[in-house]
Amino acid sequence: MLAENLENWAQQERQAGRLEGHQEGEQLGITKTARNLLKLGVLNNEQIAEATGLTVDEVVRLRIENNR
Repeated sequence: MLAENLENWAQQERQAGRLEGHQEGEQLGITKTARNLLKLGVLNNEQIAEATGLTVDEVVRLRIENNR
């Protein structure tokens, strides 16, 4: 019973870790896409936010970081 509970707990932790890793990877991809759109210089902050799902504030922050 204890071994079964430990195995279930370990399995849940692995699943949570995979989900977290997937979400982090997805976010990195979105951020990279937004940075690439900013480099093109064709779209405004609102358009980039709409295309990527980021907030306008997040796009503004990336724009500031890119200009450093």
